[in-house]
Amino acid sequence: MTATLPLMTTEQSGSAQTSQYLTFVLDEEQYAIEILAIREIVAYGRVTVVPLMPASIRGVINLRGAVVPVLDLSARFGRAPGPLTKKTCIVIVELEIDGDRRCLGVRVDGVNAVMEINAADIEPPPRMPDMARGDLLAGMARIDGRFVMILAAEKALAMDESEESLGTAPQGEPPARETVRNGEMT
Repeated sequence: MTATLPLMTTEQSGSAQTSQYLTFVLDEEQYAIEILAIREIVAYGRVTVVPLMPASIRGVINLRGAVVPVLDLSARFGRAPGPLTKKTCIVIVELEIDGDRRCLGVRVDGVNAVMEINAADIEPPPRMPDMARGDLLAGMARIDGRFVMILAAEKALAMDESEESLGTAPQGEPPARETVRNGEMT
């Protein structure tokens, strides 16, 4: 399944520059990734677990013959993964890593829409002394009275050495095999 989402616009002031973002839900919070990094959205299906991978890597999927790793953003952000539902999907993101274009699947609780966000409406992310990995956010936009956290995709989705190494033991319990069929996890 490849999804087509409605284009929503925010108020634009004069000549202010706007960019398009895919907005999605993760643990009841709204996030966004610049649309230029998005390749497609696929239904959450069979994910093959790879031994000895960190908890943030759920496994791999076969995307038209290509092996694509699936990152669980909830685990990456130190949260428990949300339940699998009919809305759970994998956003395929294409990133430049070490000079190569690579695809990565990102498990999210659901996608919302493609939105045009005015650059003037994006505030820098908060800088707090205890905020680990504050570089994961490119900014925050206030839309309809709520914050949408805009991810710095290259940093938020980049795998560190422990995630790239098969010799590193996973943190916590290994991910369970997950498949959604007719809205039920199997």
